[in-house]
Amino acid sequence: MSGGARRIAWPEAAARVGVALPVGRWEAAARAWMEHAAAQKRGAAGRWVVAVSGGADSVALVLGLWAHFPALRRRWVVAHFNHRLRGRAAAGDARFCAGLAAGLGVPAVMGEWVGESASGVVNEATARAARWTFFRATVRRRRCGAVWLGHQADDVAETMLMRLARGSGTAGLAAPRPVQAGEGGLVHVRPLLGCTKAEIEAVLAAAGVPWREDATNAGGDFLRNRMRHHVVPAWRAAAGEGGRNVLQGVGLARARLEEDDAALEAWVDELAVLDAAGRLDLERLAGKPIAVWRRALHRWLGWHGPATDLARAGFEQLLAGVQAAPRGRFSLGARAFAVWRKGILTLETRVARKGGAH
Repeated sequence: MSGGARRIAWPEAAARVGVALPVGRWEAAARAWMEHAAAQKRGAAGRWVVAVSGGADSVALVLGLWAHFPALRRRWVVAHFNHRLRGRAAAGDARFCAGLAAGLGVPAVMGEWVGESASGVVNEATARAARWTFFRATVRRRRCGAVWLGHQADDVAETMLMRLARGSGTAGLAAPRPVQAGEGGLVHVRPLLGCTKAEIEAVLAAAGVPWREDATNAGGDFLRNRMRHHVVPAWRAAAGEGGRNVLQGVGLARARLEEDDAALEAWVDELAVLDAAGRLDLERLAGKPIAVWRRALHRWLGWHGPATDLARAGFEQLLAGVQAAPRGRFSLGARAFAVWRKGILTLETRVARKGGAH
């Protein structure tokens, strides 16, 4: 349902949405994080950016926050990013979001893409990167500690299918998470993961609340759209009973994968295999499951950051090498080498020896 925001009595609409979508339906982890952050009278953790596209999910998120947490309304700001890919429709989205924020008495920060988007030829990753550049800039200016996002159960199913196709492990398949620490300590909060898109749209429609429809979401140019319009509906139809159990099952699987991911991370923490100088103690990994080795090696590579350049196949070769051989040397790209001897893996940035092998 597309529509304008000017004629809506937004506080009354928020109250209706709050009744139909009570806070008890929000993700428990997101509620717990909010209670903790709200208790902090000072500091960035108590100030938030709420990402709003104008779609049903983000509109429901804004109205839910406003309805359920009246004492905290001064702590957050609405942020909208205009990709400038749909002409007047995109400008209409921006006006809608600005009107929604104004109607609730909440500050709004509006951004738009310049340069690359002008051609209209972009991919999902590029558009997402531009959007997050804007959100992070808003976070810095407003000195906020969290970004609230309107992802819901359908997004979980789409993301899981996309990441399965890429061969992701538990960390990737556990996304999107209700609460996730991001770059620079910025927290991503997603309280609506347990609600389906159809449910959210039904709540808004019953409350007389409009939202904006992005026409590009109906196309097949992006992988997520193809998953949304073809794969997930077929999956739900094959499951029968309206397919709702599929989304519930995927949500449960995502939560269990997050638990398993946390357990593996805790195991690597307990082993304390990475020292302050960035050296990986291979002897402490001896006899441990390969999943633990994989995590530890990923941490080692992450610690050294830009100095490494390793594709998936290269990572598997390095993993097999450090497990099988007592010593070795492996190229990590033009700038660095992994070197292991006497049970310790280190990084060397010197030039490769002539004729040296991986």
